[in-house]
Formats: sequence, C-alpha cells, structure tokens
Amino acid sequence: MTCFLLGAGAAYAAGTHAGGHDGAMAAGQPGKKSEVTRVIKVTMTETEDGAMVFSPNQFNIKKGETIRFDIVNKGETDHEFVLDDHKGMEEHKALMEKFPEMEHADPNSIRLEPGAKGEIIWKFSESGKFQFACLIPGHMEAGMHGPVLVN
Repeated sequence: MTCFLLGAGAAYAAGTHAGGHDGAMAAGQPGKKSEVTRVIKVTMTETEDGAMVFSPNQFNIKKGETIRFDIVNKGETDHEFVLDDHKGMEEHKALMEKFPEMEHADPNSIRLEPGAKGEIIWKFSESGKFQFACLIPGHMEAGMHGPVLVN
C-alpha cells in the first residue's frame, strides 16, 4: 500500500530504492489516511547563507499518533524528506552517496523537485528518538535534519 503522494512535478531519476520499509520499522509504520490524528506542514528550502533547512526543524509526537506530513519544496533544488531511526538513516545515507539520483518507493521517504508538494502518512507506534533528514549528498551536512521525539 503506498502511503504517500508525489506532486505532479516530483523528481524521478534512474534507479530505485524500494524495499525494507513496507511494514513496521523502529519509527513506526505507514499510516492510513482515515486514521490521521494530526497534520504537520513541512517546508524544505535553502537560505541565502547556503544552509538547507526544514521548517519546523523538530517534531514532538505522542506515541500512537498517525501524522500526515504535508511537505512542500520551496527551494531551488531537489530535496527529500526521510523518516527513520539512526541506523536506518545511516544505511540510507550511504546508499544515497553511491546513487544520489535514485527514485524512492518507500513509504517513509519522498523526494520532491522545486515547487513540488507531497505527503507521508506515518503511524508512530513506538516511543523513542527518531530522525528526519534530506539524504541527497551534502544536504544533511548543510543542515537538513532534525529529531522526531515520540513520547
């Protein structure tokens, strides 16, 4: 079941990254639209000083909440939004360094070209500290990451 929608202008490139996140993972599992308890609007962009940022830059979520992340890329380059735990983020980051143009088919991630919009619906079934980031090479290092605190 695909739990995200790509905007009409979503970026697709050669190669895919699918598998491993179809069901439950440490940060939870794909949510159902009918069970959304809260909507969080997320903006991805660059700043004049060269930083790349998410707004908001952290999320506080209650265990059991199903969140719809409404995501928009207001920047001038492609960006992605990935939810995962530290281990999963490091694995995905290493893969992105090898294949930076890969297309995402995982329900916990979305890649958007400038001006595009999309969504991820996610159920946070476990407590803990998780992460979100843009794993396009150089973007995380430029500031595109933050904590997801689930209590």
